[in-house]
Amino acid sequence: MRSATGFTLIEVMITVAIIAILAAVAIPSYTDYITRSKIQEATTSLLSMRTKLEQYFQDNRTFSGACMPGTVAPKPAGLKYFTIDCPTRNDTQYLITATGIAGTDMAQFSFSIDQANNRVTVSVPPGSGWTVPATNCWVTKKGGIC
Repeated sequence: MRSATGFTLIEVMITVAIIAILAAVAIPSYTDYITRSKIQEATTSLLSMRTKLEQYFQDNRTFSGACMPGTVAPKPAGLKYFTIDCPTRNDTQYLITATGIAGTDMAQFSFSIDQANNRVTVSVPPGSGWTVPATNCWVTKKGGIC
């Protein structure tokens, strides 16, 4: 009599169930990790612009015109997920904003920083688990964690 070899249907189903459970945990964690890495494009660009604006102010004693092409603080180009807007409020105040580009998964994220280094998460996608924090800071994790 030959002995049976191979896997039973139960063994295969248990293996599939284990893989499904692992995927249910791993995939959301991975997508959150990817989103967090994309947020870094906004925050590093804002900090870089802030430094350049302060250098411009040291040289010119005004923020007016600082974000124009040809100055020390032009808007950064080549960003994949965010656009940077840099209006000056007056000669001594500015507000730099990074807004997610439409059509990307960062479209409803928006962050800002001003001359006093007030960092604000302006908006996050509704219903995504990301929330705007109660304090002035840039959200870096779901749940409004800075």
